[in-house]
Amino acid sequence: MLKTRLDLDRIHAARRHIDPVYLNTPLYRCDALGRRLGCTVSIKLETANPVRSFKGRGTELVTGLLAAQGRTAVVCASAGNLGQALAWSGGRRGLDVTVVASVRAPVAKLDRIRALGAELELVDGDIEMARERAVRIAGERGIRLLEDSLDIETCEGAATIGLELVDAEFDTVLIALGGGALATGVGHVLKSSGHAAEVICVQPAGAPALTRSWHERRVVTTESTDTIADGVAGRFPVPEVLDDLLAVADDAVLVQESSITAGMRLLLEHTGLVVEPSAALGVAAVLEDPERFAGRHVVTVVCGSNADLDAYLRWVR
Repeated sequence: MLKTRLDLDRIHAARRHIDPVYLNTPLYRCDALGRRLGCTVSIKLETANPVRSFKGRGTELVTGLLAAQGRTAVVCASAGNLGQALAWSGGRRGLDVTVVASVRAPVAKLDRIRALGAELELVDGDIEMARERAVRIAGERGIRLLEDSLDIETCEGAATIGLELVDAEFDTVLIALGGGALATGVGHVLKSSGHAAEVICVQPAGAPALTRSWHERRVVTTESTDTIADGVAGRFPVPEVLDDLLAVADDAVLVQESSITAGMRLLLEHTGLVVEPSAALGVAAVLEDPERFAGRHVVTVVCGSNADLDAYLRWVR
C-alpha cells in the first residue's frame, strides 16, 4: 500500500477550493515535437492562467483554508512563482501577503509579485536564505508561514494535476523536481490510482540536492547551486518530502544546462510555447537519453512561463 503524507480523498476535495481558471488544463499530443525527439510527446500545459505556473493550485487551497479559519495574513519564501500565486490567491481573499525572495530572482517575477499587491522583501542570498527570513517574519508577526512542499496543501494542490492525467494513456510522465510538491503530488495520484506510467523526476545538474537524496535514500545538501532554472534551485531537501518522493517516483535524473536551453528552443519552435527553464526539464531529459524514451508515449508537465525577456532571448538563440 502506498504510504505518503498525501491523501487521495483530500486531493479530490481540494478541487472545490481552487479557482476553475487553474483546473482542467490542456493535455494534448504534439506531433512536431515528438518527431524531433523520437517518441510520442504530450504536453500538460500549466501556464495558461493568471500566474503562468502550476503554483496557483496549491495557493488557492492554502488561502481558501486560511480565509475559512479567519486568518488575515501569510508569508512565504519564493523563487518567484509561489510568491506570485500566493499574492493572487491571497489578494482575492483579502489576506495580507508577504513574499521573501532573493535579489537575484528574475526581475519579471519580482515585478509581478509587487503588481499583485504583495509586500516583497528581498534578501542578499539564495532561496534558502529567503526561507530563513520568512520564518523570522512569521514568528515576529504571528502569521501563517507557507512552506512550499513541506506544507501538504502545496503538494495536494499540485496533485490535482494528477487527477487530470489518470484517465489518459501514456508510458512516462516527466516532472520538474525542485522542492518536490509537483512530483510528489502527481506521482501520488498516479500510483494510488493504479496508473502504469513511469514517474521520472528531472532536475538540473547544477542544483542536484533532491535527486542525489532520492538516489542515496537520505537527505543530501549542497553548498551552492549553478543553474538558469531558478525555480528548482534548492539546496536543502525536506526530509518529509524525500520520504514521499521515494514512495512515488520511479527515477530521478539530472540534466545539463545546454539541454535545458535546447529544450526551451524546441518548445518554442515546435509548440509555440515560451517557457522558463524549469518547464523545459522534461524535454531536456529526452534529449539526453533518447534511446530510453524511443517509441514511448511521454507526458511532460510544462510547469511555468515566467522568464525575463532578455534572458529568454539569449537562451533560445
